[in-house]
Amino acid sequence: MQVMQGRAHTQAAYSRQPAQQRTQRRVGRTTRLQVYARDFPAPQFDGTETYQEAVALSTKLQNAPRPVKPQRVVIAGAGLAGLSAAKYLSDAGHIPVVLEARDVLGGKVAAWKDEDGDWYETGLHIFFGAYPNMQRLFKELNISDRLQWKSHSMIFAMQDKPGEFSRFEFPDIPAPWNGVIAILRNNEMLSWPEKIQFAIGLLPAIIFGQKYVEEQDELTVTQWMQKQGVPSRVNDEVFIAMAKALNFINPDELSMTVVLTALNRFLQERHGSKMAFLDGAPPERLCQPMVDHFTSRGGELRMNARIKQIVLNEDNSVKHFELLNGEIVEGDVYMSAMPVDIMKKLMPQPWKGMPFFQKLNGLEGVPVINIHIWFDRKLSTVDHLLFSRSDLLSVYADMSTTCKEYADDKASMLELVFAPAAEWIGRPDEEIVDATMKELEKLFPNEIKADQSLAKIRKSKVIKTPLSVYKSTAGREKYRPSQKTPISNFYLAGDYTKQKYLASMEGAVFSGKLACEQVVEDASTRTGSQSAASSQPALAAASAAVLLAMGAVLAGNASAQVLTEAIWGSEVLTEAVTFPWF
Repeated sequence: MQVMQGRAHTQAAYSRQPAQQRTQRRVGRTTRLQVYARDFPAPQFDGTETYQEAVALSTKLQNAPRPVKPQRVVIAGAGLAGLSAAKYLSDAGHIPVVLEARDVLGGKVAAWKDEDGDWYETGLHIFFGAYPNMQRLFKELNISDRLQWKSHSMIFAMQDKPGEFSRFEFPDIPAPWNGVIAILRNNEMLSWPEKIQFAIGLLPAIIFGQKYVEEQDELTVTQWMQKQGVPSRVNDEVFIAMAKALNFINPDELSMTVVLTALNRFLQERHGSKMAFLDGAPPERLCQPMVDHFTSRGGELRMNARIKQIVLNEDNSVKHFELLNGEIVEGDVYMSAMPVDIMKKLMPQPWKGMPFFQKLNGLEGVPVINIHIWFDRKLSTVDHLLFSRSDLLSVYADMSTTCKEYADDKASMLELVFAPAAEWIGRPDEEIVDATMKELEKLFPNEIKADQSLAKIRKSKVIKTPLSVYKSTAGREKYRPSQKTPISNFYLAGDYTKQKYLASMEGAVFSGKLACEQVVEDASTRTGSQSAASSQPALAAASAAVLLAMGAVLAGNASAQVLTEAIWGSEVLTEAVTFPWF
């Protein structure tokens, strides 16, 4: 499930106090946020290969030799990619300086409070079990209890049965059998012949793995289904909703690699398709702990620090970042964790002719609209994410039921993703809400009417993002850049950069770790590490002592015990060298 970068109508400053220490204002009442037991037990990720890979990369960065001279790394953007890079750079002994253009953390997961103290967000943020680097990050920050895990289900609205839903229930058995059984048990959306034809179409992906998945990037979902002989009703019943949820576009545009990547994780990992909601607003409940982590280790965060231009040296390396207010921010290394469209806008002229940076012209953000509607009564909703399968809406959830901080027993707040949004992004908010209400009348025929003769709207917020995550149309993979650029002191982070989790929260966090890895490796090459450099004089002295002792033994002037004591008496030498004969 993707997340969206928002342009809010009102960007209220968010509280930096821990959630347990603050009181959230509501209309007509006051409640204190408390963290209760999770809805469902957290899945056990430790045994999965992808989680172990995430652990290995975190461990590599945390255990990296301390640099002789910590690098001052200036990072543009305090979204998940930039904050992830900063977190792991501080783990590796470097000094991140994060510059955020706005007054709120989170980038595509930003959120604000309105005049009543209610949160509104840039997107409906869902955390999948198949997000290993994200799950590892929660554990490293000791905030795993902030994820509210839901039942292992995928729930679709029934188009021909208003107000009813069809569920894919995953039994608690190993993958891929839990997914197979979930599909076979559901007889409401697909017939048995359609299921069999769909399964046959997926066989090449199962047999040939990731290589096959990546090779399908040139095909749209619709083209791939036609090529594999998958019935068109599978597209109508499942993939239209799935495509809009994954990238906010329809199957006739979306690259099949995106869908196969998601299916691959869901079929290979027992808990891959299991979903969790964050127990509150992302800036406070996820982003702030990351900031606290790297600032406690000497890092820095600057808000309202919008970059005017990237200033270069004569060799085209970065000299400094110049901010809109004229301030100069200097570092040893620089990183962009900005969305690809902003990076293209700020790209220095000398870089535009380089093939590496020219690739970015093949990427652009997709328009998305996120809607919040507060009703005057409690609706009969489900404690889960719901695939609406409507013409205008992608997914939605009753946040007053699914999220602890937004909990309300007497009234509902629906958060909905309006997609595809290209034809609606420029329309007035009132028109968008009216269209949404007409769709909700189909989903809640006994509770919601478009004319508000039943449930009435107390208030609403429409968050428009003209350019959100990169649009994953067919053929986009070849345009995605690596985190390491041709510029010696400049790196890229962001879910549009090359990594296997595509445009998602997981992709953003993973890209930050990969960018950090490149910085750490390059810094080690340039400046060396403290452990290696500081030990060289001592190692040389210890080696000289051993050589003298060895000469004395060979000349018959000392015993072998002298040589042994010379070796083991040097802590530096015994740590640096292994002697297989002892």
